Amino acid sequence: MENGKTIDVLNNLLQIINDRIEGFKDVNVEMIESHSNLKEEYDCMVQNSYKMRTELSSLIEERGGDLKNTTTFAGGLHRAWIDVKNSFTFDKSESTLQNVIFGEDAAVKAYEKALGSGDLCAESSKIVQDQLQELKSSYHKFVGMEEEL
Repeated sequence: MENGKTIDVLNNLLQIINDRIEGFKDVNVEMIESHSNLKEEYDCMVQNSYKMRTELSSLIEERGGDLKNTTTFAGGLHRAWIDVKNSFTFDKSESTLQNVIFGEDAAVKAYEKALGSGDLCAESSKIVQDQLQELKSSYHKFVGMEEEL
């Protein structure tokens, strides 16, 4: 496997995690505060996102790569769409959970694609696999919360 391809894949995942962080910043604060079980989960997921970003950044730098410490164009469009949609939505809690679930699902798919690419070295694959498990867990927690509403 080529080092440049590994760096590209890791940078793509870094951008996905940056999208996740930005998306969590846009989560409706009243919705978080109105669900006591959600506040702790939300705070944990935000902290995990920062940890994931640090891990990916370290892997990229260890391989001599330049960090693409930005968000994706698609993620920016999605956040803009959410803002527009939320301005017309009555039930902010349900809409927010649906948006988080959509974002978590997109992240899971991106991670699965990265792992399936064959472009990651063993160390990178291990960290990406561990992060994928965290993303899947987050996704399932939010799906469960949506079902409770």
